[in-house]
Amino acid sequence: MSETQITPSTDNSILKEAQSQSLGNYVSGYLKRLRSGDLGSLPIIFGLLVITIIFQSLNENFLTPRNFVNLIVQMAGITVIAIGVVFVLLLGEIDLSIGYVSAVAAVMVALLLRGPTGISGVGRLMERMGFEEPWSWWAAMAMALLLVALIGMVQGLIITRFQLPSFVVTLAGLLVWNGVVLILIGAGGTVIIQDQIIVNIANYFLPRELAIFGATLPVNVGWLVGAVIVIIFAAGRISRWLSRRNRGVSSTPVVIIVLQIALVTLVTGAIIYVCNLDRGVPLVGVVMLILLTFFSFLASRTRFGRYVYAIGGNMEAARRAGINVTRIRITVFMLSSVMAGMGGIVLASRLRSVDTAAGGGDLLLISIAAPVIGGTSLFGGHGRVLSALLGALVIAGVNNGMGLLGLSAGVKFVVTGLVLLSAVLVDAISRRGRTQSGIA
Repeated sequence: MSETQITPSTDNSILKEAQSQSLGNYVSGYLKRLRSGDLGSLPIIFGLLVITIIFQSLNENFLTPRNFVNLIVQMAGITVIAIGVVFVLLLGEIDLSIGYVSAVAAVMVALLLRGPTGISGVGRLMERMGFEEPWSWWAAMAMALLLVALIGMVQGLIITRFQLPSFVVTLAGLLVWNGVVLILIGAGGTVIIQDQIIVNIANYFLPRELAIFGATLPVNVGWLVGAVIVIIFAAGRISRWLSRRNRGVSSTPVVIIVLQIALVTLVTGAIIYVCNLDRGVPLVGVVMLILLTFFSFLASRTRFGRYVYAIGGNMEAARRAGINVTRIRITVFMLSSVMAGMGGIVLASRLRSVDTAAGGGDLLLISIAAPVIGGTSLFGGHGRVLSALLGALVIAGVNNGMGLLGLSAGVKFVVTGLVLLSAVLVDAISRRGRTQSGIA
């Protein structure tokens, strides 16, 4: 009996056929998800293109390098706060206290950096506790974030232990922490941030030369950071693909992975190139990216993240599956408060001060609107951390563009409200499509 011989050309044709079939399955599956209403980031990307075209046609300064760098700095604080909001929305909850919680953290940092001198009630309390000197920047930040984490824990405990709606509890928190901010600042009105490291968070730009051991090298730090970003992304995608292949689980076709890496490389390079035409890459942009990467990993690759999605999808089913629902919900509210505190420090760094208006205005509204506009569902169980960035980019882009046109605050509110309404409608339609198709 003769054996079938497979020549190298025949073997290659089989591999190519398998690869093309895998790619075809991937594309057909993606199209099926689109038809079922799972639009992903397509609506927000389309919206960003429309916003860019409209404002650039009305004002040629919209796409200038300087305005692009300003846009990154302007959206950073909102994005950081919105990251925590994403986790709350994934549970199907709401946190209305984040605006003034962010202000509590910012005010605490400013006061601790200033020390007891010249601070009324807070100063006397600090003196009684033995703190007679201004705090270091890292100790002040740690204390402020610890305080807001405690705030989140208390609110989460009240919500879970007494089975109260998060809307009511955090609305009460909004009023309480607004009062606390006014009490902390007192009659001073404005507290200047006196630590340069804190100020540099939102006002420092990566240098175009690298100083090592007293020697200055003509190496642009922004490009080094960009290279690290691309390498980490590529390593993560390849590692995941190898892991799934070794386990015999269907994975993304190699062609798609190569295209994704190429796209990230292109976008990263374009951003760094444009920033370098102005002042350079903002440090706060790098901080924002690090936080996005970490919390994206937390949401999609850890047990905690899977539990959050499960509770948001069906709390009772998650409880019967053995998930400690109470602990996860409390942890999420703590996370929301901590991210609000971080965002508040970023916003204070940008202004180099805090005052009695900190945490007010439209901060709460746009911080909640950002992830919703970016694609996170208000109904829980559906969304990504990346939506915080995309939504903040839309809001900051709209506000920035209308500011360049000299439009009033009233027009800004109207336009932002219409954008939010459009995002909610898209979410509702998508959810209905997913339900009818059996995806959700």
